[in-house]
Amino acid sequence: MADDDLFTALADERLRLPLAARMRPRSLSEVVGQHRATAEGSPLRRLVAPPNDSSITPASVLLWGPPGCGKTTIAGLIAGVPGRAFVEISAVSAGIKDVRAAVDAARHNLGARGTETVLFVDEVHRFSKTQQDALLPAVENRWVTLVAATTENPAFSVVTPLLSRSLLITLEPLTADDIADLLDRAMADPRGLGGALALDEQARDHLVRLAAGDARRALTALEAAAGAAQDRGADTVLSDDVERAVDRALVHYDRAGDQHYDVISAFIKSMRGSDVDAALHYLARMIDAGEDPRFIARRIVIAASEDVGMADPEALTIAVAAADAVAFIGMPEGRIPLAQAVIALATAPKSNAAIVAIDAALADVKAGRSGAVPAHLRDGHAVSTREQGHGAGYIYPHALPERVAAQQYLPDTLVGTRYYDPSSIGNEALIAERLVRVREILDAAARPKDAGQGPR
Repeated sequence: MADDDLFTALADERLRLPLAARMRPRSLSEVVGQHRATAEGSPLRRLVAPPNDSSITPASVLLWGPPGCGKTTIAGLIAGVPGRAFVEISAVSAGIKDVRAAVDAARHNLGARGTETVLFVDEVHRFSKTQQDALLPAVENRWVTLVAATTENPAFSVVTPLLSRSLLITLEPLTADDIADLLDRAMADPRGLGGALALDEQARDHLVRLAAGDARRALTALEAAAGAAQDRGADTVLSDDVERAVDRALVHYDRAGDQHYDVISAFIKSMRGSDVDAALHYLARMIDAGEDPRFIARRIVIAASEDVGMADPEALTIAVAAADAVAFIGMPEGRIPLAQAVIALATAPKSNAAIVAIDAALADVKAGRSGAVPAHLRDGHAVSTREQGHGAGYIYPHALPERVAAQQYLPDTLVGTRYYDPSSIGNEALIAERLVRVREILDAAARPKDAGQGPR
């Protein structure tokens, strides 16, 4: 076969690869969105540098990040470094025999040829404790340089001894701008579409949202949409092409525009209005459009105090737990605790007394209605302050039968002010009932001078 024919055949073979494979970065400088992890002097830089006689064997690393952020890409770059053997194991299919065989081969290569081995374990969190323990001698004795990838928090999914012997490198989720840059590069790069088609701006935004931070998903969807455009003889990829190619309707939701504010507003108002079905609908729209789940979780936490409050104090606990769960497990599984929190808030009794109370108190403070702290409430631990009367006459509530002392707590200028007005809904009805008696005691004109004295 002539050289020209061989070159053409190789080029044709490469073009048959998926777009995501063709666009896989050839160097760390082409990896998008991981500037901190790929900076000069980072452990990854040492791993992709060819070894020499004076170089120190690079440390084993754990790559932790969401799907499509570049873990496998980085492993591929390490695999291409001359002078090191590269062995790949998938924790999904490999057993402990495979692990031990890889370690034995690496140890032999190091002793017989002086060749370092990089052992890449994909989805290491799927390994059992026994399988992970089998890696320990190889890592500790530097028989291999382990590169392990995981989408799960290593603090919970990787055994402590292996974690302590490796450097943890956290890969960031790709931003919308990162995905957009990647799409533009694929449209223009000869390895990609080579400028054969143009990409409509709305279609580009649609692809970014569909990707949800996953580079592989973005490129796969782009390739399918480009095929749909070519099938209709067009030279521009439109949103309709994206919809046909990935069988997903365009959700009109711009995270930086009016739709963002309209949908989140409808979401909050639906929870406040106790329409659980509407709240779940708007939650689904935001999730489907690729909204940052942390943003959604923050709004749920706020609503738990602003709209449910003391009518159901557990709502805040559920909301915070959902936010923690999303940060821990990520998406798409994070949609489940988010939905649970939304259902809890939408179906909970409602009270806005907490926000009304703090805003009223803040309004007084900002208006200058503060006043001096009553002398009996001031700190009287120091001799000098006690001599000034600080703490004198303070009544210790725990020395009284009802644990409530009839003494003044507000500054003189605010005596009798009411900020908190509990509703008669849910748990707050019980608070309201007790508060009547508490305020009766606090408002009492007489102060028992011989009541038990407590800490000042």
